[in-house]
Amino acid sequence: MTMKNILSLQLPVEKGDYDKLPADFYKAQTSRTDEVGFWRSSWRRLRENKIAMVSLVIILAIIVFAVLGPILSPYSYDQQMHGDENLWPCLKHPFGTDRLGRDLMVRCMTGSRISLLVGVVSAIIVMIIGSIYGAISGLLGGKADTIMMRIVDIIYSVPEILLIVVIKLVIDQPLTNLVDNVPFFHPLQKLGSGLIAIFIVYGCLYWVGMARIVRGQVLQLKEMEYVTASDALGAPNGWLIRQHLLPNCMGQIIATMMMQIPSAIFTEAFLSFLGIGVSAPMASLGSLTSEALSGINRAPYRMLFPAVLISLIILAFNLFGDGLRDALDPKMKKR
Repeated sequence: MTMKNILSLQLPVEKGDYDKLPADFYKAQTSRTDEVGFWRSSWRRLRENKIAMVSLVIILAIIVFAVLGPILSPYSYDQQMHGDENLWPCLKHPFGTDRLGRDLMVRCMTGSRISLLVGVVSAIIVMIIGSIYGAISGLLGGKADTIMMRIVDIIYSVPEILLIVVIKLVIDQPLTNLVDNVPFFHPLQKLGSGLIAIFIVYGCLYWVGMARIVRGQVLQLKEMEYVTASDALGAPNGWLIRQHLLPNCMGQIIATMMMQIPSAIFTEAFLSFLGIGVSAPMASLGSLTSEALSGINRAPYRMLFPAVLISLIILAFNLFGDGLRDALDPKMKKR
């Protein structure tokens, strides 16, 4: 089909109304678009959102606290100081100490690091799997889309907390043997089977929400004239997804990803509170609150600091995610 014939088509154009040209023709006719203006205007809108910028400052401060704090501190997270058990906050120990004499500030730093690690890794897993799956489902449409969405419905119905417990029980002994026998996996020993089970479950289950959002966006975008024209010029499906569909879904993808971080952090904290999480003496914010529960009457500060950190992290990421979504997709704010 020639360009003249393409321009003469009546809108809306369906796939059956034209024959696709070779993929090489489309790539030869397509130049790389300049996206500097989009990102610059998005950054300007983000800077104008004071709540989002304050949240970003809080997130950066917590990252510095979690990453650099344990390095600069004279104590380690598992160092026990006899005679300093259950100290209230003081100059030597700003957050106090726990029942074993371990510095609570360092343990909160380490716990924040674990919580951020869980949130970021889980969000990346969700973004990659969910975006690709949802884009393919929405672009293919028809029976393929129906089958893929039914798979999503089945996965969505699985109780994730129960699955995490089951996976932890299943991989606990094999993981211990693997860590003991293979030096490359020694760092996993500190994380524990519970935390690894959380990563596995997020990779298996939690991407379905992202997939549904991306699919809905793709179903709308693929009917746009520029996508139809690209398809008529011979653009392969993979090219359409990379160049047109996913970039135009980026606002929703990033916003959903940012919302996934506090969700993962809360899930990890909840499971660690139940005793399913990092292995002792490694600490997470959830395990610190669980340890503090037994002595909350005589040492409430042990509960206060990790609880405040969890609340700050979740609130900051939620507010920043809202601001980032509005900056990347101003139409969402108008709705």
